[in-house]
Amino acid sequence: MTAVDSAELAVEGPWQHRFVAANGARFHVAVSGPDDRDAPLVVLLHDLLQYWWAWRHQLTALAEAGYRVAAMDLRGTGGSDKPPHGYDTPTMATDVARVIRSLGADRCVLVGSGTGAQVAWATAAMHDDVVRAVGALAAAHPLDSVFAPIHPGAARRIALALVPSVPERRLADALVVRRLLTAGAGARGWPDRETSERYARALRVPFAAHSQLEQLRWLVRSRPRPDGRRYLGAFEHARPVPTLQVHGDRDGVRSPTAAAMHGRTRRLADPYRWELLAGVGHYPAEEAPELLNALLLDWLAETLTA
Repeated sequence: MTAVDSAELAVEGPWQHRFVAANGARFHVAVSGPDDRDAPLVVLLHDLLQYWWAWRHQLTALAEAGYRVAAMDLRGTGGSDKPPHGYDTPTMATDVARVIRSLGADRCVLVGSGTGAQVAWATAAMHDDVVRAVGALAAAHPLDSVFAPIHPGAARRIALALVPSVPERRLADALVVRRLLTAGAGARGWPDRETSERYARALRVPFAAHSQLEQLRWLVRSRPRPDGRRYLGAFEHARPVPTLQVHGDRDGVRSPTAAAMHGRTRRLADPYRWELLAGVGHYPAEEAPELLNALLLDWLAETLTA
């Protein structure tokens, strides 16, 4: 398939596209809301197979409510740099912390989806000086994810992703991307053809598919290694942070019961708010944008005025 220029992913809309230098790389962010550094900053982190565009509905809704919003392309994705290394979660957490500083903010609220939620939690644990609160969609906390079961179909898809080279080639096919997204989704009709084609095109940017898969591979392969143990150890001494956890009851990766924070992880969330979305799968930001926007706005108002 023909390679795609990352510039094509800078879709026009009620936002601005910016590039910021952080942690030795250049990152693309789509920014909306007041151009005022005193306005509360909310940074949005996408899941695997996606890029900043996954947050288009939240960019506008949060900005209209007066928040300064930045949807970031994580390392290896979209318009951000795609270096040959650095796809471990601690490095990506440092990326996020330094992007926050590069945007001129001292602290922000992080909202992540799927693997983006894992990065959000890691940023809060390892760089707590820049994180005010964490919103986590469709994800278990890193400490819980070690033991929390996933659906058999998701386990098979992850196992296939660990094979070298082959998954990268398959992700160039829009039909494959659509099947993967549909497998996680709960809302009938999502994704439509246009949405899946947009994500497939983003994965045809040179090195993008490999970079995203390397992030997943590190999460799986690092568990028994010293670097993985150090990563999880960082959460043992982390400070509690206000946390919103949102999960769909039709999530195709992990059940709500398996995902919800409990036991030792609940002490890391103070206060903790859990929201279960009926009829929604692994991509609530796109499957149920109006419902999610209302939840986020309510939680942000509650958290930032507490």
